[in-house]
Amino acid sequence: MATSICFTPSSTLHTHAMIPSQSSSLQACYRNPSLCPSRQKCRASRNVAVLNNLTTARVRGTARQGKGSAASAKRSFASSSNHHSKDSSRLRRNPWLPSLEKSKKLASRALRDDTVSEPAVAVEADYIIEEEDFIEEDAALEASGTTASASPLEELLKKSWEHKYLLALAGVPGLFSGLEGPGSVAQSIAVLAAVISVHEAGHFLAARLQGIHVTKFAIGFGPTLAKWQGKEVEYSLRAIPLGGYVAFPDDDPNSGFKTDDPDLLKNRGIAARALVISAGVIANIIFAYTVLFGQVLSVGLVEQEYLPGVIIPEIIARSAASRGGLEAGDVVLSVGGRTLGSNVASVFDLVDTIKDNPGRTLDFEVRRQGFPDLIDLKITPDLAFDGAGKIGVQLSTNASLHRVKANNLGEAVTKASKEFMRLTTTVTEGLKQVFFNFAQTADKLSGPVAIVAVGAEVARSDIAGLFQFAAIVNINLAVVNLLPLPALDGGYLFLIALEALRGKKLPEGVEKGIMSSGILLLLAVGVVLMVRDTLNLGIVQQLL
Repeated sequence: MATSICFTPSSTLHTHAMIPSQSSSLQACYRNPSLCPSRQKCRASRNVAVLNNLTTARVRGTARQGKGSAASAKRSFASSSNHHSKDSSRLRRNPWLPSLEKSKKLASRALRDDTVSEPAVAVEADYIIEEEDFIEEDAALEASGTTASASPLEELLKKSWEHKYLLALAGVPGLFSGLEGPGSVAQSIAVLAAVISVHEAGHFLAARLQGIHVTKFAIGFGPTLAKWQGKEVEYSLRAIPLGGYVAFPDDDPNSGFKTDDPDLLKNRGIAARALVISAGVIANIIFAYTVLFGQVLSVGLVEQEYLPGVIIPEIIARSAASRGGLEAGDVVLSVGGRTLGSNVASVFDLVDTIKDNPGRTLDFEVRRQGFPDLIDLKITPDLAFDGAGKIGVQLSTNASLHRVKANNLGEAVTKASKEFMRLTTTVTEGLKQVFFNFAQTADKLSGPVAIVAVGAEVARSDIAGLFQFAAIVNINLAVVNLLPLPALDGGYLFLIALEALRGKKLPEGVEKGIMSSGILLLLAVGVVLMVRDTLNLGIVQQLL
């Protein structure tokens, strides 16, 4: 009866713990020079740079991996040069979608070749397509304008591992390369199996503690790896640890129980049945909070501190910034007499000042590593295609991340509670986007393969991130199971509530028909998602 199949609808997915920040539609990865001791450029940063709600999408060509049509790429660039993308649906409607898809695949390959660990967000960016060198460097490396408010960026910077998880559910191919590490895959599967086990254990314990008959308790699906028979319950471990179930003998004519047995679940009162059905969700919520509580006490939560100014991660050769003496790693403290503060808004202040002053010389006050004194520079923004100013740089908030542990149990409770509420809000908001904006977000429904893939990526990057991964998968499973849909816990609870209102049950045949159709639909969707997510795996993409 109680069945868990891990696939989840979600449209926002946040993640953060010492890894690059992600947007909610596409992955953007930039290495922050000020935080990187080696000062090496991240190759991945030159492959994907469309930030949802943050940038104007543009196209740039390079001489690497030269394939495709130069003419089509030129048309793509022209059609997108003045297009300001404000959401993922507008990005999908861009006329340069084929190039976008190809670039995403190239970017996912590039990401696998680099170890990226520093947090940074590029607000001025070009969309990279590694084809032939068909676009003039000066035009192609134009710094994009931004049209969004600061809050999405702030959320990107603050939320880390849950970003990576939600992006996986959104089907970002670059994240699936984590399956290359068998150890990280095993860790991810172990987390997922634990989450499902906790959910099913909630149903099982709620039934057994009330004396309700249970015949089977299984973790996983498919062939049986191991099983043992208890006094009344058969316990089994199955080959595919991406689901599980608790079987009740209510409708099994061979169970040996009489149909009027008071200890059958269907013969219990409304409250008792509701408790059994909701116990899986309750168990996941408790487990999620426990995981976060343990994280706060052990490895700590990642917190961010904003510092004055805006970081310049990368300077474009022969750009206005380069000609004016700006260097990668510089921190711009003021521009045109306008002081840049210790917040996300400072990035947009700098962008606005540059865009509003094409051809006018601006005074930049800069802090440079290795120089005790501030440096004054004069930079004249070039004129962009749309008439705005540009200087040819990427920008990042000047922020540092650090782990914070609780000093005592009281502080641990407070921090864990705040983090739990934040993650819950993230999941529910993503779910709302799927339901209320289904036409644009229908593709943001992914299954267990995607979840395992992102868990593997998390484990490979930072083992501490598994805490956040486990917490958000628990919360996600709980929230989704509360939906009043057939075959989900929420569907059963809806029928119980309807029974309470009517004073009697629906006809048994009607209930069975509703739930049977729901189970079939659930399994069909699960198979489709598993196939699609498998095809999106980096290792599979290389074979195609």
